[in-house]
This record gives sequence, C-alpha cells and structure tokens, in this order.
Amino acid sequence: MSPEEQDLVMGLVFAPGSPPTRTIDEVLAHFGETDGGALALRLLRDAMERRDADDVEMALIIKAAAGAPPDDFLEPLTELFPAEWHREHEDIVSTLARLRSPETLPTLILATHWVPERLDWDENRALAVKAIWALGALPGRQVREVLEGLRDDEDEIIRENALRQLARRGEL
Repeated sequence: MSPEEQDLVMGLVFAPGSPPTRTIDEVLAHFGETDGGALALRLLRDAMERRDADDVEMALIIKAAAGAPPDDFLEPLTELFPAEWHREHEDIVSTLARLRSPETLPTLILATHWVPERLDWDENRALAVKAIWALGALPGRQVREVLEGLRDDEDEIIRENALRQLARRGEL
C-alpha cells in the first residue's frame, strides 16, 4: 500500500476531538471495491505475505470501518497472532473475543502467557487480560479447565483475572 493509500485509510480513524476525515465509501472507491470486508481480507492476506506491519494495521482499520463480520477473519488472524513482526496482537485478541468461538481457544490460551517483545514493558499484562476475558465468554468444560489452570498461575494479574472469570461464570 502506498503512503497516500495509508493516509486515505487513516482518514477512517476516529480520534477524540477529531472525527474521521474519510468515509468507507471513499476508501472502497479508491480501491475499486464494493465490499469492505472483502477488501480488508485481501489487504490483510497481502500484508501477511509481505510481512508488512503497517499494512496489517490498515487492513484492520478497513475491517472495523466496514463493520466486516469477524468470522471471515478467524483463519488469517489466528495465523497472524504469534508473529512478532506486527503490532496488532491486542486488536487480534479483541476480534477473536467477538467471535466467541471454540476455534479461537488455542490462540487465546497462547495470548494468556506469550508476551510479544514489543509488549514486554506492559506490567499490567493487557494482552493476557483481554485473552482471559475472551476465554471467560466461551462456553464449555475445556475453557473452565483452562481458567482453573490460570487461577494457579505465578502471575498475580493472570490469577486475579482467571478468578474473576470463573466467578462470573459461576464456576468457583
């Protein structure tokens, strides 16, 4: 994606005190597309192939602006999650959380313990917390067992959030 195209996509972003300067229709027209989800998926796969972190971000911005259903993104996002070369780990976990699918379980479990190098500074373990809350929304005995295992983790933040999810689920 060219810098001009990245600027166009960034125009979709809402920032406090600064509304979007572009519409999804303008972005779709530029790319010659009519389906924002299909465009986002195509751009995401292309960015993954080229290992381009900026274009991964642009694809996810388009996905969000288009209101694309997260189901279509399950496979590429679970493949992309453990890669160190991008910056979208937390957004990926948030998207997977919206799916509430058992297919997300392995990625969410990984996210409870794996800390990408770029997030090593985060003492609050935001990525792990998001993953634990996503796990808590999934049904099933296997999820309960995962949360029970996290309840005994050496990291206090992980333990506390696992306990919160078990309590919320009525499984304490």
